[in-house]
Amino acid sequence: MNVLKRYRYLLLSIVTVLLLPAMLSSASLATEVLIFALAALGCNLLLGYTGLMSFGQGIFLGLGSYAAGLALLYMRVPLLAALLAAMVVGAVAALVVGWFSIRQRGVYFVMLTLAFAQMFYFLAYTLKDITGGDNGLLNIPRPPLSLFGVTLIPTSTPWQYYSAVAVIFVIAFALLQRVADSVLGRTLLAIRDNETRAAAIGYDIKSFKLIAFMISGAVTGLAGALYTMLTGIAPLSNIEYHASESILIMTVIGGTGNLFASVLGAAFYVLVGDWLSTLWPRWLMLLGILLIAVSLYMQKGLWGLGVQLVQRLKPHRVPRDSSGVKQEKN
Repeated sequence: MNVLKRYRYLLLSIVTVLLLPAMLSSASLATEVLIFALAALGCNLLLGYTGLMSFGQGIFLGLGSYAAGLALLYMRVPLLAALLAAMVVGAVAALVVGWFSIRQRGVYFVMLTLAFAQMFYFLAYTLKDITGGDNGLLNIPRPPLSLFGVTLIPTSTPWQYYSAVAVIFVIAFALLQRVADSVLGRTLLAIRDNETRAAAIGYDIKSFKLIAFMISGAVTGLAGALYTMLTGIAPLSNIEYHASESILIMTVIGGTGNLFASVLGAAFYVLVGDWLSTLWPRWLMLLGILLIAVSLYMQKGLWGLGVQLVQRLKPHRVPRDSSGVKQEKN
């Protein structure tokens, strides 16, 4: 029972990976859910565990896309090497953005991350010889998931690629959950709850925030690389402000402070967005109304709503006195 309790969120993520193919007919849509769940996980580590609302997540998503795309197009590297390149580029970019941004708090921190997002977007738009500009990087190959030349999972069909992404997603989730449950994760929570007290105890606040930024950047860069191989292009839209906004919305809708909540938020955003887009071209307006409702009435997100429902369904225990006799209410 203790083992199940300890790994319950990892088990839930595995169940989700197994259920998506049974629930969805589109392999691309199921793969997109897992990819954006990874991006939301990285955002949740900043927002839910460190208390940092970053509008720069699109930077790491876009740079991860470009890094993997360039490595696959011009260096013909294996899939794992392309993913590693995307994670390194994402982590380095997060180090740069975080080093400047964490020097400010509150709205000034948010403004700095937004300014960096705009700066990287215009850099990507200007450097057309590298990024492809408006067109992005096209015809990006999708090699099989292999290790030391041995093919582990082929990726030629959409469902085969889903299987490869599912394995990577479960491994990444397990590692991030390990971080959240570690001393580092508890320290980040302490910084989120009371930064002044954490500094007084002796924690180097800036170092811990930078570590959180770099982990978040690496995970989001990984998501960008996987998305590039899903679509075959590294689009300019991955690095624009809207990408950061979407990742943040997924995190908030799912709920902050719990990693599996990010999976719920990403699944809800992707699936509901796909459904609404077939009904009305301006479906983002409806999503905005939903976000307002979440902010007003469901502040802990879908995960918090689920926890409340489970608690209400549980039978209430009648208190007993020391002799074991049930106590009646007066």
